[in-house]
Amino acid sequence: MRNMILVLLLACVTASAQQVSLDNAIVMAQQNSYDAQLAKLSFMSEYWTFRSFKADLLPSVSLSGTVGNFDHSLVSVRNYDSGQVQYVNNNSLTNQLTLSLDQKIAATGGTVSLQSYIYSLNQFTYDETTFNTQPLRISYTQPLRSFNSLKWNKKSAPLDYEIAQKKYIADMQQITIRVTSLFFNVLAAQSEYKQSLATVKDREMLYAMASKRLQLGTTTKSDVLQLELSLLNARVAAKNNKLALDDCMYQLFSYLRVTDYEHAELVAPSYVPDMLLSVDDVLQKAITNSSHTLEQRQLMLQAERTLAEAKASRGPQFTLRGEVGFTKTANNFAGAYRNLNDNEIVGLTLSLPIFDWGVSKGRVRMAQAQLELAKTKNEQSHLDYMQELRRKVLQFNTQPAQCRDALRAQEISEERYDITRKRFENGAVSVTDLNTAQQEMETAKSQYISLLKAFWTDYYTLQQYTLYDWINHSNIFVDFEKLIKSK
Repeated sequence: MRNMILVLLLACVTASAQQVSLDNAIVMAQQNSYDAQLAKLSFMSEYWTFRSFKADLLPSVSLSGTVGNFDHSLVSVRNYDSGQVQYVNNNSLTNQLTLSLDQKIAATGGTVSLQSYIYSLNQFTYDETTFNTQPLRISYTQPLRSFNSLKWNKKSAPLDYEIAQKKYIADMQQITIRVTSLFFNVLAAQSEYKQSLATVKDREMLYAMASKRLQLGTTTKSDVLQLELSLLNARVAAKNNKLALDDCMYQLFSYLRVTDYEHAELVAPSYVPDMLLSVDDVLQKAITNSSHTLEQRQLMLQAERTLAEAKASRGPQFTLRGEVGFTKTANNFAGAYRNLNDNEIVGLTLSLPIFDWGVSKGRVRMAQAQLELAKTKNEQSHLDYMQELRRKVLQFNTQPAQCRDALRAQEISEERYDITRKRFENGAVSVTDLNTAQQEMETAKSQYISLLKAFWTDYYTLQQYTLYDWINHSNIFVDFEKLIKSK
């Protein structure tokens, strides 16, 4: 459905004299821009990392072995009575297969395996075949003091994936902020260009009118020259404004990845919501919805993991291994699976460092310092985050009233310019008064567009902080299952 909407929007832009609203531009940017593609690829990378972690928790089945290993060579053999070494001819074929089902235990860090093993040896020199089998073998390996990476991954992987989801939504809002800035840059350039064209048209008419008055002796040569100079300046300004508009249009539609935009015309938002946001509400939504709290938890978890790993690497290391099953050796395949013998093995492996010049102790101290540093960073980062958000809310709350005042100032300036222009036509005011009224009108229009840009930029910035739509009063939702399937 969204792809269909995008196609329709692109078709609208490429058609003749079509209008583009801010909402249209945002939808196109979030669907079609390179930043949107990068955000999706970044999220998919985190998604497959999370999928790999989940797969690591499931049982794995593997088949390994050596098939058709032929050996025709001389091998050394020692005579046990005399100790003499002799070389005898070896002509053999070996095959070996092991089917294994392995399951990692996240809680303990151990690994349990269920295996079936078969080995065959064909000695052609002696015309003898030997089979050795272990039809069933259950083994367990348990490190007793080692670092349990799977246990820590079980804590961090879901958190990392949740942060990736929040970050993707925030990246989409960053695209919105970017395209809003580009949109209003075009809108301002478009307004200035239209105004400059209107000014050229006015000046041409007024110059023609003044030239006739000069012939009738009802105006001065100085006023005519001033109007001619104003006309020439207006033409130069129109050309410069057209170049500025073309540049802004290129930047916007290049970002949207739209090539045919010659006849596109941008339309300013028709309204500014009369809204005041509560600082407490915004802070609560930011803490609940954004990745800020999760990222702080992630930083602490990484520091705690580093400390746990440093502590686990100190002192003696023990690994307990045990297996139980059945085994049999016979001269034929069927006999290797009859009258099976018991097979039990238990062992403890020990690794004891004697002296490491304080390396292990230093790693623990360094990890402890990093943990304290992470706590301090989180405290300061949280305070800065809250303060910055408060400042943005207070700044945003001034924008609606400023936009209304700027709109009214624009209306007044336009009305005043029309009155001044008519009075000039009647000879009641000078060219200087006309130019002053025109400059005031252009300033008012520019100020209104500038304040509109500030309002929507600040609004989408708060939306990025909170991942909340304050106009429609709903959390920003992304169907990640659909996003994943689309890739």
